[in-house]
Amino acid sequence: MIYSAVFLATHEKPANTLLLLILLAAVGARSSAMTLNRIIDREIDKRNPRTAKRELPSGKLSLVQGYGILVGALALYFVSAKLISDFCFYLAPIPLIIFVVYPYLKRFTPLAHFGVGLGMSMAPLGGWFAVVGSFHNLGTGIILPLFVLFWGTGFDIIYSTLDENFDRAEDLYSFPSRFGRKRALQISGILHLLAFIVLVILFFHSLKAFVAVPFLLLSGALLYLEQKKAEDVELAFFKINILVGFSVFFMVILTNTFA
Repeated sequence: MIYSAVFLATHEKPANTLLLLILLAAVGARSSAMTLNRIIDREIDKRNPRTAKRELPSGKLSLVQGYGILVGALALYFVSAKLISDFCFYLAPIPLIIFVVYPYLKRFTPLAHFGVGLGMSMAPLGGWFAVVGSFHNLGTGIILPLFVLFWGTGFDIIYSTLDENFDRAEDLYSFPSRFGRKRALQISGILHLLAFIVLVILFFHSLKAFVAVPFLLLSGALLYLEQKKAEDVELAFFKINILVGFSVFFMVILTNTFA
């Protein structure tokens, strides 16, 4: 999704060096987020049969090694951000604050799902800032991150249904454990409907190209299919959901190409 924002921010092909730096920053940020999540949740993961075999809870990876991976990922992230621009470097800590806070939210509030969506939305926002290098025209730049916020929160709720019983037993907060699977999936459906509405707004505000219409419709169909197949988390989360990201990317890139 980060490259979707990059090509949305400019009608010209960005320099290959910038594209590479954005990729490296994204890898560093993503690795930092995942490692922080695993370190913070290691004791919970150890008690959960679904996650007990992960590297940290199973002992395949020591905590010291986990922190070593985190330091390396952070170094890659900050160095890449600095090479992109001072502006990006100064903003770089903001996503990290979200990455640190959101794993703790499940201990206090079912709104933890929105923490995941917010963390994901930092990727397209970062891609926009990498190209624009300022807060100029942020009203346009915020549309794609808003889509990701609703989309990511919606599919995180679907994913959390795998741990409904465990979360309830551990007194952890998730929509399935607090409101039941049926109500949680209804909320996920509403969020994905909002995500599609935001995507339509993006189309009429920034794209306005006939070539993007098939992918706009495809994105909506995939979001609908993801909800229809929500009981099959493997299919909905790991397969259909990935296609949504590619569909949005092609919607943007083809508009950029034929504009």
